[in-house]
Amino acid sequence: MFIRRPALAFYTVVVLVTAPFFTMFILWSGPDLTEEQVLQHKVAELHERLRHAEMLNHERRRDVLTLRNHLSLLLKAGGPPNKEDNRSVHLGRGTLWQETQQLLAHARDEVDIQIPSIHHYLPHLLNSPDSLKPSLKVSKGHSGVTMVLGIPTVKREVQSYLMSTLQNLIENMSPSEKKDTIIIVFIAETDKNFITRKAVEIETHFQEHIDSGLLEILAPSANFYPDWTKLQQTLGDPPERVKWRTKQNLDFAFLMMYAQAKGTFYVQLEDDILTKPGYITTMKNFAYKQITNKKDWLILDFCQLGFIGKMFKCVDLSKLVAFFIMFYNDKPVDWLLDNMVQTKVCRFDKDVKECKKQKDAVWLHYKPSLFQHVGTHSSLKGKVQKLKDKQFGKLALHYAHKNPSAELSTTLKSYKTYNLLRAYRGETFFWGLLPQRGDNISFKFVPPIKIEKFLFRSGNPEHPEDKFFNTTVEVLPVNDPPKQLLPKTRDGYYVVGLFKDTTGISEGVVPLYFGPISTLRLLIRGDSERWAILSEIFIKPLTMSTPEPGKER
Repeated sequence: MFIRRPALAFYTVVVLVTAPFFTMFILWSGPDLTEEQVLQHKVAELHERLRHAEMLNHERRRDVLTLRNHLSLLLKAGGPPNKEDNRSVHLGRGTLWQETQQLLAHARDEVDIQIPSIHHYLPHLLNSPDSLKPSLKVSKGHSGVTMVLGIPTVKREVQSYLMSTLQNLIENMSPSEKKDTIIIVFIAETDKNFITRKAVEIETHFQEHIDSGLLEILAPSANFYPDWTKLQQTLGDPPERVKWRTKQNLDFAFLMMYAQAKGTFYVQLEDDILTKPGYITTMKNFAYKQITNKKDWLILDFCQLGFIGKMFKCVDLSKLVAFFIMFYNDKPVDWLLDNMVQTKVCRFDKDVKECKKQKDAVWLHYKPSLFQHVGTHSSLKGKVQKLKDKQFGKLALHYAHKNPSAELSTTLKSYKTYNLLRAYRGETFFWGLLPQRGDNISFKFVPPIKIEKFLFRSGNPEHPEDKFFNTTVEVLPVNDPPKQLLPKTRDGYYVVGLFKDTTGISEGVVPLYFGPISTLRLLIRGDSERWAILSEIFIKPLTMSTPEPGKER
């Protein structure tokens, strides 16, 4: 009774706080839902938040029980004060010992059974007190959200897709979705230099979202992992593959343990994916619809590949973690997930067809898929993985905008029909062959125009590596500005932007004091070993009422 009261109080507070914002919730949910459906979804949301609060209550109760047992053992080891103690120590220690004994007398419940813990399956964790403590945590302590996205990332010998993945995930969220979501990037490595470099790279490009609490960075202790040389060789796999899939199981378990208390739903992702706009709201609505329809689901699947896009209730993560840790050395994580569901719902006296029917009742698939795998090179050395989710549909390879009239020129040779004119008109993307130092793309405006902002995006989902590197955005004003706060080239251009190496994007504004601009150009300042794609060109004149980038896609 004592344990359930906080949860009931939480439910009451949530109802009172959220009721005045019912109208806002309807607006956020979009025009596709009726008021009755929105109300049903809100009730489902409150139900899941209540279950999450009850889970946290149980966790705190467990912590208190553990602390009580530890304290009891310490008291038994220390015992009452000895007669040899001096008087002041004797009185102080005796009073403390007696008071603690009295405090525990009402709560002590002697048990003669051994309760399993994570240390039974990972005994090496007992060798270090910091084995379960993150070696790095960048967090504002944000919690209480609906969606928690977990993204493990590791060293990749060929190419890292993480920054592009984060950029895409964040771009495809609305402001309200960002407030109700946490993205946890788990740097699943023990190399401190790599962890620091990767964390600095993320912070440099996404500091705004770290400050808002949307983005968190996490890394494990080196002591969390076992001795890789002592793993059992299972499934006939070579040692390197056994280590790779074993580590992945432990990485997922660590990430889930950290994420469990932060939100209502947890979605497992990878660091080399793309998603669709509005995916957060789509997932929430689908989840609440199942709860409203009294479907007791275990997994909502928003991608048909591996472990990508699998949604779980945070209250169920403990079961997954326990299962993964019990069999972490035996099978890949996606096989373990299937085994767990099968163990939970299938009967041995029924056939395979009946088992599939029972699994489909708790493992629900959403179509079309919301996530697409774009990485080619696996984190397992030498493995090339070109898997694509056919349910995702076609990827957007370019973004069209209405740009001001301009005379176009470039020193880059275009590939086939992917020329600059068609890209500027929004018909396709521009694909240039092997940019070299000194090459440029120029937009000359006749007559000159005042430019408010610009956005250039390089690379696309099919060719993510074909980006513009070491490339600046420059403007040539009709008259030199009274202020010269920006770098000026020898031929009179001012540098107003730079393509980011990680995202392949350059976005910025042109200061008003420049006045009319006669030419805007992209100048390549270093040789490239790859071709380069310009998949988005957006130049907004000061007097032109054009939607924000991405709104007319």
